[in-house]
Amino acid sequence: MTPKPSLVEPLPPWVRRPIGNASDLSTVHRLIKGRGIHTICEEGRCPNRGECYANRTATFLLMGPVCTRACAFCQVDKGHAPQPLDPLEPEKVAESVQILGLNYVVLTSVTRDDLLDHGAGWFVQTITAIRLYNPQTQIEVLTPDFWGGLASAEAAANAQVHRIATVVGANPSCYNHNIETVARLQGVVRRGARYERSLRMLKVVKEINPNLPTKSGLMVGHGETVEEIEETLQDLRQVGCDRLTIGQYLRPSLDQLPVQKYWTPDEFHQLGAMARRLGFHHIRSGPLVRSSYHAGET
Repeated sequence: MTPKPSLVEPLPPWVRRPIGNASDLSTVHRLIKGRGIHTICEEGRCPNRGECYANRTATFLLMGPVCTRACAFCQVDKGHAPQPLDPLEPEKVAESVQILGLNYVVLTSVTRDDLLDHGAGWFVQTITAIRLYNPQTQIEVLTPDFWGGLASAEAAANAQVHRIATVVGANPSCYNHNIETVARLQGVVRRGARYERSLRMLKVVKEINPNLPTKSGLMVGHGETVEEIEETLQDLRQVGCDRLTIGQYLRPSLDQLPVQKYWTPDEFHQLGAMARRLGFHHIRSGPLVRSSYHAGET
């Protein structure tokens, strides 16, 4: 079902905020640009990047800035051939973590359906490099679904399990995979992804390592209902998902989907209370919350 054209008003005051301290921004910006690496904070124009940089947290975007999928909500570059992997990227990220003195790091990536293992091994290489330079830094992973590349659904499912196990075997502090939106809107919002596939992924993580915290995130504002959000949270809890982020979808540019509704701070508070009732034990719910927002505060 395609969301109806947006009729909502311009940005309400509760989703407007200053970008942050210029010195915090410029320090990180110079570092990542000088090393030829990327953060989703910059590529996705996250509204919290100044705050996160000041709190010594950053989310590195691995495997280049070009995605092989075309999700309708995302501003990350897409639609042309991704870059070859930079063999020095894991070490560059590790050095950056050390220079910035980061206590908690989130590693995410573009989707790389063109790679044999979809980048699972690259996550492991980067985790290993970070620990060599920064043994005390906690590392959360936010991975794509690792699906596809094989002729049959059974072979793809088996390959997905192997790729997940590769990353879980590196013992991250938390395994995050975002379901993004409710079941009804998946086809419109997450082109190339599937609701059931994401739930299965989080379930597999827990089957491999029941003690590894799992996490997922929702964007609201695409036309979903409270009832649909509750069903999604129940589905996440059924596969053992422990942690949750809920934030407002903000249209990055005219190339992405329009916003259908701006949820109020009070509504986000109610969604957070709902999540607590359902058993999530680390919840961030607010208009400007993103997947990595205050990720290290556990």
